Amino acid sequence: MENIIKILQKYNIQPSYQRIKILEILDKKREHMNVNMIYDELSKEIPTISKATIYNTVNAFVEKGLVNCLTITPEEARYDFDITPHHHLLCKKCGKIIDVHVKCPYTESMEIDGHRIEEIRGYFKGICKECLSHETL
Repeated sequence: MENIIKILQKYNIQPSYQRIKILEILDKKREHMNVNMIYDELSKEIPTISKATIYNTVNAFVEKGLVNCLTITPEEARYDFDITPHHHLLCKKCGKIIDVHVKCPYTESMEIDGHRIEEIRGYFKGICKECLSHETL
């Protein structure tokens, strides 16, 4: 918990109990969770927490650059604690979002034709290897 508090302070976010627990879940799970998933996980421990609190918290995290908001599908936003430049694969069967590290010269230089790149958002859609392994059975 102490490490989470230091991370929040580094990003100038006041470490409340709810913020600590939300970031802790995003850090431990690394599942690109949406607000409902975070709520389902946290409401067991904090029954009084609201989805509005979670929305406000993750939006504050995104504003401060602490997490990335993924909008691979228009139906939902997912949140990623790994803010390094990388891509994602959305499994069309199970809905899981998986980190994909593609060798891309632009992610290393963060520059293209003299323009500074500040964000890279790339995604693939397909079938994850776990779902593919079930197909062959």
